[in-house]
Amino acid sequence: MKAGLAALQQRLQYEFSDVKLLARALTHRSFSADHNERLEFLGDSVLGLCVADLLYRRLSSRPEGDLSRVRASLVRQEALHPLAVTLGLPQVIQLGEGEMRSGGQKRPSILADALEAVIGAVYLDGGFAAAQALVNRLYQAVEINPAMEAIGKDPKTELQEWLQARRLKLPVYKVIATLGAAHKQTFDVECEIPELNLTERGIGGSRRSGEQAAATAMLQTLKSQGQP
Repeated sequence: MKAGLAALQQRLQYEFSDVKLLARALTHRSFSADHNERLEFLGDSVLGLCVADLLYRRLSSRPEGDLSRVRASLVRQEALHPLAVTLGLPQVIQLGEGEMRSGGQKRPSILADALEAVIGAVYLDGGFAAAQALVNRLYQAVEINPAMEAIGKDPKTELQEWLQARRLKLPVYKVIATLGAAHKQTFDVECEIPELNLTERGIGGSRRSGEQAAATAMLQTLKSQGQP
């Protein structure tokens, strides 16, 4: 593991002062109680801000709605998974035996979450500038253009756009419960729109998919209420 962490730091082009942070970022909850979910939570927000700054500079002539759609395309699981593979995260992530047997090393949701956790770890270890430099390196080879706004709009993006078009605040997502064995957990997630006094729930095999399921339920509720 020590050699693997050293090689990963070379690929990240960042050397940790506290390498234990990197080890935790690569630890799935099926492997240890000292897992990466808190770092993932932090990294998700850091990544969103870094990508927003990147788009603000690269797509300087585009309106806010376009920037939101492109950002959603860049931070979704489908975009993060290949970046995680390129960094070699499947070779260094720590999983429990059950998760290993079920192919967890190749599971896009696990790898995308681990990448966010690594970004969170870099932020804690070296500050925002170090995390931003990492994100910029990760997306250096990714083609970024306004056409990305048309790529596969997911439920969270659709709900966000619906609210922004009506000048309402973005929804709040919260994990209500985690169910099942460590290697086969499901996440019960709540989606709340305080201004409309609406709350819906969704369940998925990861926090990310649970949020998508909750957003889908919320969109269905809005449509059933005849919201324009």
